[in-house]
Parts: sequence; C-alpha cells; structure tokens
Amino acid sequence: MRKLIFLLMAVMAVNISVLADEKISFTASAPDAVAIGDQFRLSYTVTTQKVRDFRAPSIKGFDVLMGPSRSQQSSTQIINGNVSSTNSITFTYILMATSEGNYTIPGATITADGDQMVSNSLRIKVLPADADAGSSSGSSAQSNSSGRSSSGSTISNQDLFITATASKTRVYEQEAFLLTFKIYTREPQLRFDNVKLPDFKGFHSQEIEMPANAKWSQEHYKGRNYSTTVYRQFVLFAQQSGKLVIEPARFDASVAKPVQTADPFDAFFNGGSNYVEIKKALLTPKITIDVSALPAGKPANFSGGVGEFSISSSINSQEVKTNDAITIKLVVSGTGNLKLISNPDIKFPEDFEVYDPKVDNQVRLTKEGLSGSKVIEYLAIPRHAGTFKIPGVSFSYFDIKSKSYKTLKTEDYEVKVEKGAGNADQVIANFTNKEDLKILGEDIRYIKQNDVTLQPKGSFFFGSLLYWLFYIIPGIAFIAFFIVYRKQAAENANVAKMRTKKANKVAVKRMKLAGKLLAENKKGEFYDEVLKALWGYISDKLNIPVSLLSKDNIEEKLRNYGVSEELIQDFLNALNECEFARFAPGDENQAMDKVYSASMEVMSKMENSIKH
Repeated sequence: MRKLIFLLMAVMAVNISVLADEKISFTASAPDAVAIGDQFRLSYTVTTQKVRDFRAPSIKGFDVLMGPSRSQQSSTQIINGNVSSTNSITFTYILMATSEGNYTIPGATITADGDQMVSNSLRIKVLPADADAGSSSGSSAQSNSSGRSSSGSTISNQDLFITATASKTRVYEQEAFLLTFKIYTREPQLRFDNVKLPDFKGFHSQEIEMPANAKWSQEHYKGRNYSTTVYRQFVLFAQQSGKLVIEPARFDASVAKPVQTADPFDAFFNGGSNYVEIKKALLTPKITIDVSALPAGKPANFSGGVGEFSISSSINSQEVKTNDAITIKLVVSGTGNLKLISNPDIKFPEDFEVYDPKVDNQVRLTKEGLSGSKVIEYLAIPRHAGTFKIPGVSFSYFDIKSKSYKTLKTEDYEVKVEKGAGNADQVIANFTNKEDLKILGEDIRYIKQNDVTLQPKGSFFFGSLLYWLFYIIPGIAFIAFFIVYRKQAAENANVAKMRTKKANKVAVKRMKLAGKLLAENKKGEFYDEVLKALWGYISDKLNIPVSLLSKDNIEEKLRNYGVSEELIQDFLNALNECEFARFAPGDENQAMDKVYSASMEVMSKMENSIKH
C-alpha cells in the first residue's frame, strides 16, 4: 500500500513539474468601449506567483480611482490521472473615463520567474455621455451608459430597435452591395420569439456567415449609448433594373424587465424585485434600391460579369500524339458576381473531340461580393496528326470602377499532333462518362467488340412470345401504376394529414443534424437547428404555418388537443432555453447536451400525447 501511495505521489509530482514548465503569459484586459463617467476595471494577469517589480504604464485620459489591488488564484485538478495546476496573480485598477476619444494604454512590465515581461497594449474608445443624462447623478449616468433603461411596463422605440442598412442605394444590375441588420438595445434581458426576414424579391442573395456567439459592443447613436451587435448580413445582387424595394423585416422581441415590489415577503425572498416579460414587435425601415441597367453597347462575348476581374490561361502540353488529351485551364479571378459568369467559349479545331468543361468555384463571400477564382478546365482529344491553332479566349465584363465594358484576351496556342497510339482514358474519366462518338471528318464509327447474338434465318419477331409480352407487361404495369397513383393522390390531397403524419420524421431528421453539430461543438448552429426542429414539429402537428405561430397560440392549441399543462410548459421551456442561449448578450454557458436531451424527450412525449 505504501509503495502505491509513493508511486501516485511521484506521478503527481512529475505532472506538476511538467505543467510548471509551461509558458508564462502576462496579459492586460479592459472593455473595448466605455462612456464618459463610466467606471471600469483594468486588469493585468500573470500566470505564475513568482513575480516582482510590477510597473504600470502611464494611463492618460482616465482617472485612477483605485489600485493596483493584488489578488492570487491557484487551483489543481486531477482528471483521469492527469494533473492540471493553474497559478496566477492579478493586478486590478478601477478607472473612470473623463473625456471622449480613442485612447491607447501601453503595456505594463513585470519580472516573472526571473524574466522581464511586457503585457499587451489596449485600445479603449470613450463614448459621449447620454444626451438625456446630463442632470442625472453619477450612478444614474453610469447605468444609462451601460445600456440599461429605467424599469417600467413598456419599452420605448429609443430603448430597443433594429436597423437595416444598405452599403449602396444606387447600383448597376448584378452589382453587389451589403445589407446589414443591426440590433440596438438598452435592455440586457433580450430574446427573439420570431423573426421574419424579407424575401429579397428581385435580388440574388447570399448570407455572410456570422460567429456562433454574437459579439456585443457599446456604440453611441443619436445622442445615446447602446449595446449593439450585427444580427445578420447579406450580399445582394440586383437581377433587374428599376427601383427595387427591400421590404421591412419583423422581429418579435421579449424583454425580461425588473419591476419593484412593495410586498415585504417578495422583497425578502426575491431580493426586492421581480421580472416581468414585455413583448414588442420591431419593424426595420423599408429600403429602396435604385438599380440602373447596364449601358448599351455590350460586347458580343459579354460574360455577364459585373465587378473587377482578370483572366489567365494555361495548357498541359503543345506537343501530343493522336488520341492524347489536351487540357486548357482558364482562371477568372477578381471580385463581383463570379458564380453568375458564363463560361467563355474556346474554338477548338473541328476534328477535335470536345468534352463539357469542368468548373471549380474557389470563392469566398465578402462584403464586396464573391471574391476568389473561377477555374474552368476544357478537355479535347485530337484524332488526326497535324499542326493546329487554338485561338485565345475573349472575356468581356462590366467594370464597376470605370463604369465601362472591358475585354480581356488570353494567348493563342499552337498544338503539334503526331500520329501515335495515345491514351486519354484516365483523363476523360475525370471529366465525364461520354460514350457517344462523333463522325469526325470521313472516319467511320468505332467497331463494337462486345459479344454478338445471331438469329436463325427465317425467324421473325412479329407474333412471337416476346412480341406479345411487349404488349402485356406494359399494360399490367400501367394498371398497377394507375391504382397506386390514385391511392397516393387521395392521401396527398389531405395536406394537413400528411404534414401531421410526417412531423415526427422531419423533427427526428433535424435533431440528428443537431446531434452532429453538438459533437462538433458548433453552439450557434446547434441551437438554431434545435429551434427549427421544435418550431417545425409543432407547426406540422398543429397544421399552422411557422410564420403564424407564437407561444401564446401554441399553448392554446395544445390544450385543445388534450396536452397536459406540464408537457406544454416543458415544450415552452425548451424553446426559451434555445432562444435565450442564441441571442442573449454574454450568455455562453448553456449545457447543449441538456438542451438536446430535453428537446428529444419533450417531442417524444408530445407525439404520444397529441390526439387527432
């Protein structure tokens, strides 16, 4: 027993000594933005306790109210025999912003484990104080600047709103512009029950991928300070000329707002305040985009490209043998509507066998449009010997900067083909499984080498058993198909019944995808997929479109179907947990596995409870 204890202690000592050799860090942290009059923390943390000679930098633009205060933290964990130990010291200052502007706090210095270290510098933006807080006390000014409004039973349009802004309001057809939906709020307890975005009629839209967890920041807007975050962003390409309208988006918001209570018992058990949920419908303004048609005089080889582009070409070989494959690669690079550009046409010699081109879009979505390259590979096979010229490609597009058409041209290629026994089978396999051969020049078709079945002289197909089977089998098949079709059509006619019947299958499919996102730890996408499964399931079960669903009418309809109050509350709680985790600022500690299990369980119970 003693040997076992000594062995365990030795292993722990070795692990701790290894961890002690990990690299020491010295970092500074503070808010990115504050308002005049705000008090905030400036912290310097070093991941060791063997420190001396801490020296703070000169802090300009802020009043130092307190500091530096020193605190120590240490912890040791043993998980599956692995020992992890953390030790750190934090030096903290309390600062107050005194004047508007952008300020830089240089790095501090310290000696840690005998080494001189310098922390990172910080950039802090100081916003003006709220215009309506001039006569308030210092604590009131600080509360307003941090995005909190006074408690009450209503939410004003100045405390919570959403903007929709377009980076351009005058564009050409196919020109890209950025549409941004941004949340401005002074209410910390915010979530969205339902969001309906416009359908972008007249535009081709592509959504910019946002971080899984929304990043909130402070912003001064029209004399007031708000917590802001970008909700969604889309890159739009106008598909027609004229004045196109982007309709308002609708956001059904719920805010948990504290209300004071005079009941002494509530004051004792609830800290003197309760929360009331306030509903508010938010509409973004309508946006009109003036789309101009492309100018007259389009080149004959206009590709449909709008933006800024370049083109290059290459060939795999200019000296080949007959039946060898020739590959010409065109690369169209730049920024604009890359995916919507038509493929340029290469004029190969007539007796070249030409295959359909292979296209690879190597693009990424940016705020200016699609940026990257469109790679187009053309494959052709020469069947005769000789010297052939493959003319260069002319590529025309509309240049946004110069507002004019531009034409680019690639180089010509001269290909020398020698008579030989080339083999292009491997290359062709990468392009297509083309089987039909053309008659090239005066050549004949290739001879089939498969087994040939011969018929005795005097035998006829007409009147034979096979002849009659050709009539009987299709007739029987048609009758069977007609019966099955009529039965299926009768079932499909009852749309509500079909939706209800498939509700659980669709929900299970979505939850499987959510399970994969859970395993990959993609938080935002996981919660979005669980929400789609819950809303979609109840929409199909109750035969109510998702756009018309709300928590209030869900509760009423489920009671009509005989669902218990406890199960109704479980379902609403599952919705609330997902929505709060996705949209609440700063809340990043939701247990995804718990939400997943609860959602699966509540849908399983609901399936057995709803009666039709």
